[in-house]
Amino acid sequence: SSFIDPCGVKCQDTVCRHFYHPTPLPFTIAWTLDRLQYESFNPINQSVRKITMQAFQKSRLLNPRKSQNFLVFSCRHQERNIKQNVMHANNRAAAFFSSDMKGIRMQSTASGMSRPIYVAATQQHVGKTTTCLSLISGLKKRFPQSIGYIKPVGQQHVPVYSESRGKEIRVDKDVTLLRDFFNLKHIDYSDMSPVLIPKGYTKDYIDGKISHDGQLKAILDSYHNIAEKSEVVLCEGTGHCAVGSIVGLSNAKVASLIGADMVLVANGGLGSCFDQLELNRVLCEHHNVNVAGVIVNKVMNDKYEQTKDYLGRALEKWGIPLLGCVPDRPYLGHPALADLETLFKTKLISGVKHRFRHYTVPDITLVTTSLTRFLTNLRERPSRSLYLCHATREDIVIGFLAEYQRRKRAGGPPFESALIICGREDRYQISREIRELIEVHEEDIPIMLSPEATHITMEHIQRFTPKLNVHDKGRVIAACDHYEKYIDYDLLLSRTGNSLVSTRTQSA
Repeated sequence: SSFIDPCGVKCQDTVCRHFYHPTPLPFTIAWTLDRLQYESFNPINQSVRKITMQAFQKSRLLNPRKSQNFLVFSCRHQERNIKQNVMHANNRAAAFFSSDMKGIRMQSTASGMSRPIYVAATQQHVGKTTTCLSLISGLKKRFPQSIGYIKPVGQQHVPVYSESRGKEIRVDKDVTLLRDFFNLKHIDYSDMSPVLIPKGYTKDYIDGKISHDGQLKAILDSYHNIAEKSEVVLCEGTGHCAVGSIVGLSNAKVASLIGADMVLVANGGLGSCFDQLELNRVLCEHHNVNVAGVIVNKVMNDKYEQTKDYLGRALEKWGIPLLGCVPDRPYLGHPALADLETLFKTKLISGVKHRFRHYTVPDITLVTTSLTRFLTNLRERPSRSLYLCHATREDIVIGFLAEYQRRKRAGGPPFESALIICGREDRYQISREIRELIEVHEEDIPIMLSPEATHITMEHIQRFTPKLNVHDKGRVIAACDHYEKYIDYDLLLSRTGNSLVSTRTQSA
């Protein structure tokens, strides 16, 4: 079919020329050049096309702008789903014609293919991965057979076996957590982590040893492989929206590349939270990415209703809803002994079966007192407390073991405390006799050696932010159960143009 372009010229082959609308736009629509057919990228229905043609005819004469490879014009129709479809089409067209693509052709969106949901943080340690876990947990209840997950750009990586490649590959550590925990066996590891940035990668990229086009193609190919097998695809970013910019793969740019809608995750609060959201929103806007909503984490319990009310109203001026407001649950941020093993690159020398036992940071005690005072403290404090002592304090180690024996004979509450023995390996070693005493209780009492001094060990633990892992299933389940109650999944799906329920049969 033909349409009338802004200069009044009838175009029979549905391609446009180089024009640009100078008026500020509520949102944009892109039509591609180089004789690429409009229907290839744009899933908009006939009614939307009629609206856009009316906007063409009513708009003033457009000025040439040869630097752009697509035509942008105003369309002030306020219907939400139409707006989102238009934005999605524009993202894909803009990504295709970006000068960075240099001829890489994006595959056409298949009929019925889902719109990806891209999750990015506003800063480090705001609970992005925990949010992704909870989103997949909730979405899997609606789409039990067909949830897709991809982390386009990863950093910390682990080895896994890829069935499609028939060999061991490396993928981002969060990919193993999500795939194994939710049993996402319909998608292969090789597609879930297409680009990794290990040590030295950035220098190689700047030196021209790594192809930018190759990165983009890897992400596009992986995304399409997953999207073909999934009704909804969740994409997890790395950090805030600008992370990855130095290698041309910021979260905002990748979201634009695959035509995703963005969900921003921030820590609870008002002023600082909103400021961080603004920085990331502007970058999304720069890359023409629609922000579908915001989820705020770790909201103080006594300020929960206040934060939810005021932040929700503040976001209204952007036309962005608050998809979730999650109150803080300190347990999720408390380190397990397994986390401390990773932190100090060490292993428990006894009590290995308790490595996923969690300890609160306020209940960590650095022992500098006499043995008598330590035993008094041990009996008065909560049963599950973590103690640190120096390797030269053998009396403290013996007293700790003796208290365990005393409670075991008395048959009272379980003894759940743990001990970290600190001291530089090249200067301090625990004696053979002490090791033999510990080995007698190797199944019951968790004791760990830290290669650092006591005060440094304490500082590291206090600054440490534990990360979820597939082995600590108790914490993963607790996180999902806690978050799901506070996230509006129906609003998320409608804002991103996805179906609210699965359309596939169980056998499919």
